[in-house]
This record gives sequence, structure tokens and C-alpha cells, in this order.
Amino acid sequence: MAHETILFDKREHVAIITLNRPERLNAISAPLRAEVQAAVKDAHHDDVIRALIITGTGRGFCSGADLTAAASAIRGTLPPPTTQTERLDEDGWVGRWAKMFHHFDKPVIAAVNGIAAGAGMSTALSADLRVGSEHARFKTVFIERSLSPDSGLSYFLPRIVGYARAADLIFTSRTVDAQEAYRLGLLDRLVPHENLLEEAVRLANEMTQWPPLALRVSKRVLQHNFEADIDDAMHYETVGLAMGRRATNDAKEAMLAFSEKRKPKYTGS
Repeated sequence: MAHETILFDKREHVAIITLNRPERLNAISAPLRAEVQAAVKDAHHDDVIRALIITGTGRGFCSGADLTAAASAIRGTLPPPTTQTERLDEDGWVGRWAKMFHHFDKPVIAAVNGIAAGAGMSTALSADLRVGSEHARFKTVFIERSLSPDSGLSYFLPRIVGYARAADLIFTSRTVDAQEAYRLGLLDRLVPHENLLEEAVRLANEMTQWPPLALRVSKRVLQHNFEADIDDAMHYETVGLAMGRRATNDAKEAMLAFSEKRKPKYTGS
């Protein structure tokens, strides 16, 4: 499938989505949303793929929603959305966008190569881990547009940095550089810019060496138990263990490789 607003690549067990609108700092347009959703769906159904990386071309990771169409609608040069489906959609595209990455059932890594603002910041925070270069910057930006946070920012940000720091970043809309982002936990790895994608792929490969079903179940259990009480958490862990045991060949391979002192070969079966 040809893409106009993204690049989509697969390297063995790792899929890489690269937002490719550098002239707009990879702002999220309707065509870009559609192409990203199709790529995520492809990676979800491809059992060879065990991890997903999202990054951007040029100077930006993602500058947020493309406001060109919205501004045109305000001026009256474009009609506002009026379909029944759009009117009844409680999440809106921003809600669906946030949940698309968060609920993706394989590890997601954001390789933050430049500015991540508004919904672009939310996109980075919806990933399981973030690798950034010295060019990475974060900015909530919503309040500057007379908006409250959307696209999952109010959910992800306080869980990553805590309530008070989230309030600071949302209420002031100040720009956070790469060093501060690393200190705050917005970035989990800080690497040289020229090595950014390679380091993100290396991190993904550290994950994809393990049994694929166990990796997917581990993400599911971790997300569920992050906010569960102890009784619910222990029940869900037990359910997760039972799901992992269904991969009987990988379970046997893990034991055999350990006893034979060799590197295991996992197939997801």
C-alpha cells in the first residue's frame, strides 16, 4: 500500500511508523490519521511483528493536530463536520487516537526526534517507552488555543510525572527541553540524535527476543494492574499466566534452552 503522509517499514520483528509531513512538523491531518490507523492495524494482525516504533521526519516528532482545516472552517471556507456519526462520536478522533496506541497489544516505543506538542505530545506519552535525542522538546500547548487537554494528555501526563508537575506543564504551556524531559520521566532514554532510530530499534529488539505471547500478555497485565487493587491484580496475574501457558511450544522451548544453555528460538506457538 502506498502512503502519502507516513513511511511504514518492517525490520524483522519491529514495525516502524514515521510521520512524514516535515513541512508541517508532522501535524496530524485527516489523511495522516487514516494512514497511521491502517499501519497500526497491519502491525496488530502481523504475527511476525512484536513491537512498534513511532517517530517523525525532519525537525518535528509531531506538532499536534493540523489546525488548517479548523481555521478554514471558522473563516467559512470549509464546512464543519455534520455527519450523524461525527456528531454521535463521544471520543472524537482525539480520543480514538490516544487509545489506538495505548491499547495496541504489543510494546510501543516513541522515538522523539524533535518537538512533540499538543496531540503530538499525547502521542509520545501514549507509548510504553520514549527514546529521545537532544533535539526532543515537549509542549502541552492546549491552553494557548483556549482548550483543555485532549488526545489523552490529561490521562497520560500525571501518571508519568505526577499531578503537580502535570499541572505545571499544562497551566503554563512552557517548553520542556530534552534534558528536563529525561529528568521528569517524559523520556526514558536520552541518546545522540544521529543514533536515535537505531537506539529505538535496539531497545525494541531487546523486547522482541522473548516469547511473543508472553510479551503481549505482560503488557496487558501491566496496564490493567497499574490501577487495580491487590485482589484484582493478583487475579489478573493468574489469568495472564494461564494465557501464557497456552503457548506450549514457546514454554517448552524456554525450558529446553535454559537446560541446554543455548539461546531460545521463540515462534509464538
